Amino acid sequence: MNPAPHRRRSANRIHPAVYVALGGMVFFSVFPLYWMFVVATTDSATAYSLPPHVLPGGNFFHLASLVFEIVPFVQALMNSLVVATSIGVGQAFLCALAGFAFAKLSFRGRNTLFLIVVLTMTVPTQLSVVPQYLIMSRLNWVDTLQALIVPGLVSAFGIFWMRQHIGNVVNDELMNAARVDGATTWQIFWRIAFPVVRPAALILGLFGFVNAWNDFLWPFIVLKSPERYTVQIAIKALQNNRDIDLGLAMSGSFLATLPVLVLFVFVGRRLVQGIMEGAFKG
Repeated sequence: MNPAPHRRRSANRIHPAVYVALGGMVFFSVFPLYWMFVVATTDSATAYSLPPHVLPGGNFFHLASLVFEIVPFVQALMNSLVVATSIGVGQAFLCALAGFAFAKLSFRGRNTLFLIVVLTMTVPTQLSVVPQYLIMSRLNWVDTLQALIVPGLVSAFGIFWMRQHIGNVVNDELMNAARVDGATTWQIFWRIAFPVVRPAALILGLFGFVNAWNDFLWPFIVLKSPERYTVQIAIKALQNNRDIDLGLAMSGSFLATLPVLVLFVFVGRRLVQGIMEGAFKG
């Protein structure tokens, strides 16, 4: 009797402790979202009660209606959708374009410029707020959505990631053959490089979308009018200076989280596939 198949099955068997650890991580990841929903369906007292309430109440629709009455929440959702979508699409395309230039084109100062791009990742975001606001003021973009969109269209991390990915997966021989056939640099990027790296660009765009949707600091500084609020600023407007109605705030937070949850339901599998493809190809 050959014991090799039995040893192989034993080696491939996952230890129960792994399932316990994974279950614990899932619980600690999902519980804050569930607790937010519990508070959003009851009131502020639920957050402080002992023993804590673990079952949702029936007050969600009342609190949600108050959210829409107090602030222009629908307009805030639309503003966030416009800003986040523009930034997601812009990062997916422009970072891929810049990454292609750094990975496959030869020009003077390429390595120096790329080093500068990488070094900007070490600068804290807070340090750029003042000069960025001065630029927006000179352009008369304060209290406009383009003040949120334009600075976020390109990210240093996105350029770095796409440069590494394009350098690994785009074939130089295929590019040289296209040049021999008379293809321009733009045609090579659009017809050869970009289709190959589209999954990685999609992942980058999704990350850009989520980061823009959740951003609070820069919109809070640059936006003044309620009709231009993004969803995070609208949630802040639900609170007054003296006390915080946690039930109302959690209702607004849950409503703001729903679009992102729906997005991940539809693209979650594609997100994992893109990350895995990038990992194996890299």
